[in-house]
Amino acid sequence: MSPTTSLRSRIAPSPDRPRKHARLVEILDAHGADRILLTGTEALAWYFDGPRTAVPLGGAPVFSATVHRDGTAVVTALANEAERLAHEEIAGAEFRVIDWFGDLQAADPGTLRETDATAELRAARASLLPFERERYAALGRDMAAALTRVLSAATPRTTERELAGALSRAIYEAGAEPAVTLVAGASRAHVQHPLPTDAALGDRAMGVATGRRHGLHVSVTRWVRFAPEDSATRDAERRLLEVEADVWAATVPGRTLDDVLGDIRAAYARQGFGPDAWLRHHQGGPTGYNGRDPKAAPGSTDLVRAGQAFAWNPWAHADGVGVKTEDTVIVDGDGSVTALSADPAWPTLDVRGIARPATLDLS
Repeated sequence: MSPTTSLRSRIAPSPDRPRKHARLVEILDAHGADRILLTGTEALAWYFDGPRTAVPLGGAPVFSATVHRDGTAVVTALANEAERLAHEEIAGAEFRVIDWFGDLQAADPGTLRETDATAELRAARASLLPFERERYAALGRDMAAALTRVLSAATPRTTERELAGALSRAIYEAGAEPAVTLVAGASRAHVQHPLPTDAALGDRAMGVATGRRHGLHVSVTRWVRFAPEDSATRDAERRLLEVEADVWAATVPGRTLDDVLGDIRAAYARQGFGPDAWLRHHQGGPTGYNGRDPKAAPGSTDLVRAGQAFAWNPWAHADGVGVKTEDTVIVDGDGSVTALSADPAWPTLDVRGIARPATLDLS
């Protein structure tokens, strides 16, 4: 096939595109470049308003894009993907079609590569724009409702795989894709990332899901129980919600992720989980066009941005009890925290004036 074609997008770009392009131009200015080659899932999904970039879930993108200072965007697409991308996925671009075995990383001399501006691109997509926020809020509502519906129908005899399958189906039915689906029954509540097994749920279970739609990720964790709750579990759940409240209070625009992580460490100790509890599982971090963008880690210099999405996921295992809490939120410049993945049908507890999900009682 010819390396060029007259194929063009059939879709109009979102109202946010001019502001996204302005952010890219700032990066080009900083590097003295006139164009940038985008090759990663996060950058491509962000700039082009949320296309599905890969065919295998979590796979490598099947296209790349060169964005020029003047706003022209040229997508390089594999021959077996190009028409679908132009007709169904990618807005506001011209297309260059290459063989299905062609090189998506090739660029003309003088082109700035995404890998040379990774941190700057991550910062550029951090503060969500109005159209993104609308899409994100809708996805959050759909994800929360999906977990409520699926977990409400579970029984002690439901297996982890059956529950994971039902969660995945509900996410697809919402027009999203299941980027993560985890389930822990009572026998596996101590497992940090409980990939589902054939074990029955038993007396207590956790469902975890990350759904992706328009490139955006919403992560949610919910618990359900089929027997009366004991005092040790109730106490551990409440203390972990206090850790989460401390985490949100620490997530202030202008602070580094390392600063926030320091407060997280202190919160675990203050709530009686011990000074090293934070080491037993990652704590989450910013989200958006990646499940964690990036995952918060010691030494991270990424700044918290106003209007940025976060999915912190405090986790602990103490006295034989496993507990976790997680919702996707947006932190604004005034310090307010808006939970995207809240469902009014789910029972809640008041934690410092914020409604947080309680364990659903199906006993």
